[in-house]
Amino acid sequence: MMAKLFDDKRNYILGDEELNLIGDRDKLAQWRHKRMGPPFYKLGRKIVYCGADLNAWAEANRVDPNSDGAN
Repeated sequence: MMAKLFDDKRNYILGDEELNLIGDRDKLAQWRHKRMGPPFYKLGRKIVYCGADLNAWAEANRVDPNSDGAN
């Protein structure tokens, strides 16, 4: 498992600079619309990402170029 990119115990909202690590506001909006990307909560008009969910999503999308084709 890699080092944590996000604080597991923190919630991130759109506009938080740390989210730029995975995509800008437009990219995240596209992913939400297409039901892709990391899990999120929609609370009214506010979008909230849980740090633990972001870390799990990042780990699931890890690519090891030295592996035999598996993640």
